[in-house]
Amino acid sequence: MRGRRRFRTAVAAATAALLCGGALSGCTAGDRKTAPPVRTSAPKPKPLWDVSPASVAAVGDSVTRAFDACSVLSDCPEVSWATGTDAAVNSLALRLLGPAKVTTHSWNLARTGARMAELPAQMAGAAAEKPELVTVMMGANDACRATPEQMTPVADFRASFEKALARLRAGAPKAQVYVASVPDLKHLWSTGRVSPVGRQVWKLGICGAMLADAEDLGPAAERRRASVRDRVVAYNEVLEQVCAKDARCRYDGGAVFGFRFDGGQLSPWDWFHPSRDGQARLAELAYRRITKE
Repeated sequence: MRGRRRFRTAVAAATAALLCGGALSGCTAGDRKTAPPVRTSAPKPKPLWDVSPASVAAVGDSVTRAFDACSVLSDCPEVSWATGTDAAVNSLALRLLGPAKVTTHSWNLARTGARMAELPAQMAGAAAEKPELVTVMMGANDACRATPEQMTPVADFRASFEKALARLRAGAPKAQVYVASVPDLKHLWSTGRVSPVGRQVWKLGICGAMLADAEDLGPAAERRRASVRDRVVAYNEVLEQVCAKDARCRYDGGAVFGFRFDGGQLSPWDWFHPSRDGQARLAELAYRRITKE
């Protein structure tokens, strides 16, 4: 019996020693305690959005070409909000790249008069430059037709924008995209209609769906302007929705649509396109959105 008792005691002691050696919490051997497990933290993933891209390609329409900003009926890309070199405007590219690189690392591929149907071709051209950032400001001409009936259908607008992003991704899969909202054309009408010069220029046919008969405040004219504004709102919803599906795309959140251009920020020749100061405000809005962490 004593032998069996001694055997059981020895087995129990050996088992306890083995368990303590297995680093179970709460187990002690004299005054010695097991060390807590070492915890290692995984490295943080690199953000997908780069707030300091090293090259910029701009696509779009007359606003990005700075039409009527320097002289009547002509483009003035040196004061473009996107890629201009004018220090007073301080374009997006100038802010991001600096004066030494703005002419060699940025490209303005926009065309005055362009509509969304042209954007896929412009995007293919942008992709060929392999830019780190592409800016998009397109859609005003889709609403600025002679009559509301001629405005681009929303479904067609969406299809063209989706195709444009697909073209970019095919040639430059990692390029970031900044998408500006379409300006509030009705606000431009309400600002410019107080100018006799603006009203006279508008009679030449610029953006007839919104600007025709600028002094007419009757029900029919108001309904016509409201239909154009509604279409612009629908276009901006498309831009936001399609952009949201692309991890490297940022919509401006309606910043351009919501910006209240005043007389000094509109061209003195047509009271519709942005002036130099208006171009500078657009550059500020874009830079703020693109560099937000």
